[in-house]
Amino acid sequence: MVSISKLSFHGGSRNFLYEMDNNGVELLGIKVDYLEQAENLPFIHRDPFDRLLVATAITDGLVILSADENIHKYDAETLW
Repeated sequence: MVSISKLSFHGGSRNFLYEMDNNGVELLGIKVDYLEQAENLPFIHRDPFDRLLVATAITDGLVILSADENIHKYDAETLW
């Protein structure tokens, strides 16, 4: 996202990740459960990364922060 100018971080992505860690934000790895959930999602969104985000949120009961209209069409809790 940084490389296509959709995001920019003061101090670069390394500083952003450092600040996330300092604020208790946990980075999630990709689990088999997420991949299986993603395979079974209705084909609303074409972007595989976004589908994986939705699958992760559904599997772990997380909230997705997104303005993407297609993400809001899934059975996942969204905010924004």
